[in-house]
Amino acid sequence: MSWLKRTKLLGVSGTLILDKIRESVGSVLPVGLIVLILSATVTPIENGVFLAFLLGYVCVTVGMGLFTLGADTGMTSIGKYVSATVIKSKKIWLIMPIFFVVGVLITLSEPDLSVLIKQVGNTVNNLIMALAIGVGVGVFLVFAFLRIVVKVKLKLILLFSYIAVFTLLFFVPKNFVPLAFDASGVTTGPMSVPFIIAMGTGVVYLRSDDGAEDDGFGLTALCSVGPIIAVMIIGIIYRPAFIAIESGEALTVADSKELFAEFYTRFPKYVTEVGLALLPIVGTYFVTMIFGSKVAKSELLRTVVGVLYAYVGLVVFLLGVNCGFLPIGNAIGRKLGESGYAFIAIPIGMLLGFFTAGAEPAVHVLGDQVYIITEGAIPKGALRLSLMAGVSFSIALSFLRIYFSIPVLWFLIPVYAIALIMTFIVPDIFSAIAFDSGGVASGAMSVGFLSPMAIGFCEALGKDVGNFGLGLVAFVSMTPLVAVQILGLLYKIKNAQAKKKVKEEDLSEDIID
Repeated sequence: MSWLKRTKLLGVSGTLILDKIRESVGSVLPVGLIVLILSATVTPIENGVFLAFLLGYVCVTVGMGLFTLGADTGMTSIGKYVSATVIKSKKIWLIMPIFFVVGVLITLSEPDLSVLIKQVGNTVNNLIMALAIGVGVGVFLVFAFLRIVVKVKLKLILLFSYIAVFTLLFFVPKNFVPLAFDASGVTTGPMSVPFIIAMGTGVVYLRSDDGAEDDGFGLTALCSVGPIIAVMIIGIIYRPAFIAIESGEALTVADSKELFAEFYTRFPKYVTEVGLALLPIVGTYFVTMIFGSKVAKSELLRTVVGVLYAYVGLVVFLLGVNCGFLPIGNAIGRKLGESGYAFIAIPIGMLLGFFTAGAEPAVHVLGDQVYIITEGAIPKGALRLSLMAGVSFSIALSFLRIYFSIPVLWFLIPVYAIALIMTFIVPDIFSAIAFDSGGVASGAMSVGFLSPMAIGFCEALGKDVGNFGLGLVAFVSMTPLVAVQILGLLYKIKNAQAKKKVKEEDLSEDIID
């Protein structure tokens, strides 16, 4: 590999590319090992599905490395430039509609959203559902901007927003509740998170006070509320009797040649989908350049190259998730449900959830940006570990809920109540990052691997999939709200102890003097 280290591919050093690939290998390897162990023991898998997983594993590893590289060098730059240019105008009447349109566009571009909508079949017209969710994100992105302008605490907006959400529960069909909370998680995935977080940093151009930087967080948190309310309103209007679930089609191949042919056949689909997803974002960037400040050629080239890496990476990543991870996830869930010891799905889900969270591209993006913005005060490792622990616990709860047929609200209401109460205890920046993290943790790996596993498990047990098979993404979005705030509470206690120690040392020196 020494030749690659000395090479520059599209202006990016081979060393940097290798570093990103190594990082993704370390993230995805534990998931692969667990699946291999399960396939060799309690959940034997058909040859075609297993071979598809192996090829999908390679695609996911390479794709995630390239995408995170592209997000760092391209997507983040676009988000910062667009938000800074728009906010510099300081014209509220101009900023609000632009933020709304951007919110709708980045939501419709999110691959995770299309995966979820396809899974719920034709319960409601797909276009109507997608547009409603996009509008929900757009409206709350505007709210997030206005909150920053008028300097309202994020915890107050979150409190009133979730009061509205839980009030709507009295009017929404019960089978629509898991879908509504799932929609919240899938709208903040690998495409939108780098863009939204970068937009938050644009607040420094609007405000120069001490709290401006902290208020840059929280946009993702509020954007996660909009889809819940939007889907609930759709449910109230349409009131479907049931939700049709499509758990995904497994690959049926006889040999390795057919397997590669299947991947090759499906490849153009993701090339088109990701291209259409990126087009509005790139278009917004170039339109903004007409009215904004001049961009240096080197910066423009770096951004374009970053977008290309993000494009190729996401295409390869989604190909691996949908063609390799989704079928084997559903198969493992079915096998566990059909076994005589179905309860074992709870600890297995817990283990998979821990390592799957570490393999989410958006988690890496959030960790990097939080580390940079907080100047190292919040280490990437600590944030990532707290997210992984939270997701692990949430997957265990999700399979526990399916196994015992427990209504989803029995978990959602108390956990959200605890999370909202904690916002009044922990430092504000940790609360903002926690609610940002809730949406970030539920990305392509959750939707494309763990969610099909839960659906397969639910179908094998003969449970109502609409009520119990859905909801896993909601659980993944839920527990990081508490987990990251616990990290903030520990930080607060540690900081207080350090200050107390310094004060005591100063006091003892005064006595000696």
